[in-house]
Amino acid sequence: MELRQLRYFVRIVEAGSMSRAALELDVVQSALSQQVSRLEGELATRLLQRSPQGVTPTEAGLAFFHEAKLTLRHAEQAVRSAQQARLSGSVSIGLAPTTSALLGLPLMQAMRERYPEVRLHMVEGMSGHLAAMLRARELDLAILFGHRPDALALHEPAGGAGRGWQVLPLMEEALFLIRSVAQPALPPQVDIEALRTEPLILPTGPHGLRSAIDAAFDRAGIAPQVALEVDSLAMVMAAVDAGLGATLQPWAALGRYPDADRRFRHARLDAPVARRVNLLCSRSDEELAPAVLAARGVVRDSVRALVADGRWAGVTLV
Repeated sequence: MELRQLRYFVRIVEAGSMSRAALELDVVQSALSQQVSRLEGELATRLLQRSPQGVTPTEAGLAFFHEAKLTLRHAEQAVRSAQQARLSGSVSIGLAPTTSALLGLPLMQAMRERYPEVRLHMVEGMSGHLAAMLRARELDLAILFGHRPDALALHEPAGGAGRGWQVLPLMEEALFLIRSVAQPALPPQVDIEALRTEPLILPTGPHGLRSAIDAAFDRAGIAPQVALEVDSLAMVMAAVDAGLGATLQPWAALGRYPDADRRFRHARLDAPVARRVNLLCSRSDEELAPAVLAARGVVRDSVRALVADGRWAGVTLV
């Protein structure tokens, strides 16, 4: 059970309508309904009675409503108490372009709200470049990629005195075939065999996405038809938009385009290993300043909130 679920439930009861609460909370109604269903499942009891006129709490729901409001007041008091001894310092965080498209702004907003006295330094770059910066201690945190949790090697440079690395699985992203809207229509899912002759625009080998793609093609026993290798998401999507080829990317690659439906076609790649593992990486806990530890928690919370609210498709939290 999460505080967000309690806030959602309290607002629904106060509004008397799922749609009105969704509008006030700026959450899609389906995501709001899903959170209530999860809450009812966890409590093994019905909390809301739904009707054409709106929603009303059941007897159990009314009791839960009063306790939830009390819990939220206590949580707000805890926040105020913590703010009397605010964290300070600086934190540098590296995100890949696909990740920053969806996570960047919510993360910056959450850090500003929770830890306004922590100076945040955000860096966008390809996964391979971010790993090098992390090794060189130019970043405190980075979300890096692999096709399995143990695929990432963050070796201590010769002569390093560190105690190792903290690598935490964060989420897995399904991959999607993305074409220009001028290309033929796509089914909801495509098999990797259908890509045998598809001209693809992909990043180069050192980056985590390419490792996941190569692993999927290797398992299928076919070689990808690479038309272009481009280490820039913006240029990849521009080339796809211009009809120079298709690409394989997580859904987040479309997230930065408000008009994505008018510019691109996409289909989920139906291949069990065609998934990109996102790993939240840092130095070991013993070497991290309190501000960095706090920021790591905000990263995880922000990702979970985006997924729960239905704003990040094709993602499985781990």
